[in-house]
Amino acid sequence: MEGQIRELKLQLEKQYLRTKELENENQHLENLLTEKDNMIKELQTRLGALEISCNRSSSDSDQLGRISRTTAIAPEPSPEDWDISLKMIHKSASERSLIIKAIRQNDFLNRLDEEQINMMVECLSWDECNQGKVIIREGSEGNTLYIVADGELNVTQAGRYLRTLTKGDVFGELAILYNCKRTATVTAVTHVQMWCIERQTYRSIMTNKSKRKREQIMGFLKKAKTLKGLNDTQLSKIIDSMEECKFQNNEIIVQEGTEGNIFYIILKGEVKVMKLVNGQEKEIRMLQEGDHFGELALIRKICRTATCIAVGQVTCISIDKEVFEETIPIESIELPEDCDLFEKSSLSEKKSCIFSSHNSRLHTSLKLNDLVPVLYQDGKYQGSPVTLGVGGFGRVELMTTPISCPAEYFALKRVSKKLIVSKRQQDHIMLEKKILQDIQCNFVVKLFAAFKDSRYIYMVLEFCSGGELWTKLRELKRFEEVIAVFCTACVVEAFSYLHNKGIVYRDLKPENLMLDRHGYIKLVDFGFAKEIVRGEKTYSFCGTPEYLAPEIIKNEGHDFAADFWSLGVLIYELLTGSPPFSSSDPQKIYSKILDGIIKFPAYMREAARSIVNKLCRQRPGQRLGNTKNGIKDIRHHRWFSEINWQKLQAGQMEAPTVRLIRKGPLYVNFDRFPPDKTKADEEFSGWDDDF
Repeated sequence: MEGQIRELKLQLEKQYLRTKELENENQHLENLLTEKDNMIKELQTRLGALEISCNRSSSDSDQLGRISRTTAIAPEPSPEDWDISLKMIHKSASERSLIIKAIRQNDFLNRLDEEQINMMVECLSWDECNQGKVIIREGSEGNTLYIVADGELNVTQAGRYLRTLTKGDVFGELAILYNCKRTATVTAVTHVQMWCIERQTYRSIMTNKSKRKREQIMGFLKKAKTLKGLNDTQLSKIIDSMEECKFQNNEIIVQEGTEGNIFYIILKGEVKVMKLVNGQEKEIRMLQEGDHFGELALIRKICRTATCIAVGQVTCISIDKEVFEETIPIESIELPEDCDLFEKSSLSEKKSCIFSSHNSRLHTSLKLNDLVPVLYQDGKYQGSPVTLGVGGFGRVELMTTPISCPAEYFALKRVSKKLIVSKRQQDHIMLEKKILQDIQCNFVVKLFAAFKDSRYIYMVLEFCSGGELWTKLRELKRFEEVIAVFCTACVVEAFSYLHNKGIVYRDLKPENLMLDRHGYIKLVDFGFAKEIVRGEKTYSFCGTPEYLAPEIIKNEGHDFAADFWSLGVLIYELLTGSPPFSSSDPQKIYSKILDGIIKFPAYMREAARSIVNKLCRQRPGQRLGNTKNGIKDIRHHRWFSEINWQKLQAGQMEAPTVRLIRKGPLYVNFDRFPPDKTKADEEFSGWDDDF
């Protein structure tokens, strides 16, 4: 019996030791897993800090968010009087058929209308090359689109085969939109014949077509008696809100006796007007191109007094009553003399909210030599100058003035003059300085001084110690709604100020929003900003791909409404971590923008969905902020119900973003960048004499 007890005791001791051994192994595994998780987090942080200057990694998964910067597209100057007729080249019927089929099968080009396609076909030039020739080289800048007429070409990327191009294939599409680096190499496998078109030609086709169409519709609107009391700016808003619609032969456009709520203008074709007289349909008149009908439907409830029928193929533009009332104050409408049923609306046009400001003055006492760089106190760049940011045109460094007490800190933007000239950005740099010099707004970064030497131009800007909003968003993946609301409200105030001064910003994104030490948001980087007159359009292709408004992509001309579109994109990105239209392929981004379909995650509240949808409407005249009440409609949207706008404007609101700001050295809220020890080449053309 004692022997059995000893044996049992021995077994229990062995089991206990084995259990302890397993516990130790489990603890060791848990420690390894914890170390692995920490390593993954560190790697993710490092990855997020990398500057990725070309295509960003795919962000189709909203859960992961956007982890890299996107490359902004700088505007290019284009001559207004460029004559595309000089480029027209005759094509045979079979050649035209091949080209049109290729265009219609291309995901981006198939959105062009018939007139644009025909003009593009006429302007395509002929080219051919021998076997082995490289048509496009990866990494080079391009400005030409190609359509394969005959032969075979191989597409490779980083030496890896991607696909083969044959007759009817299109390649190089992005190059006709803007100046971008080629993402692949295309080499002729056989003797190849191609049709091609350069960016300048394509842009001229699109912008000239858009300008002519806009002028045509403006002329038609001015003929409408009901609208004759409206000025050009108001008529321009109507054009921005109108939709194009097509009707087939004998299709009824308007039915007598039904309630009317749409006003039409005929762009192409004829419309027959019929009226019931003594029980029989009689033709009253025939409407031609430029004629309009249904305008009384815009200002009062009235049943249609006649039936309008399409004769052959008819194209009209139309605006419905609800959109019209959002666009134009009703008291601006002048009624026909025989209309006595109209009751004047109690609605009145309210004055726009305008910032009271005075012109900023440059600090003439501040000299470039007074500024000394702040140095990193720790880390692998210890002892090197602190770089706050790096962009396509230069660097921003943290500077101080040691002679002042207490010390002042500034962000010094330094841009290579040689690069400015090579990218033809002289006018934009001069305009950026002028705009910042004239701005005095709490929601826009301040310009204190500007300098130049033989290599660089310098701008001494306000230092926002809270860092980039982009960095905070990358760290948190997505923001709480209260933070997104506050950040967006600050942008709304900046836009209100800028738009009232006739400035369209054109490059909104988290990377261009800075946090000051109080957590308030300030708009920075005015390299793409432009002064325009209300009612006029500008035709530059510029901005950041995911944030571009549809009218920019289509070269239709854009104005302040493009900023409101980007505001909707910003709200979506702040709440989800990714823009609503995203892809690793810029061409797919543009297709998604033109489709305009926004998919919302389940966690996004209805109010947020509502404001994004209203800001990201395809027609610029229908966007929230661009209707008759202007930016006030944005402020009054329920998504901003917790914002006290007066307190925000006075800087008296407690910013929820304060908790995003780290404590520590001045640069603690910024990514770290290696020092730049190279020097830009000297440039003496004199373009900056007045800088």
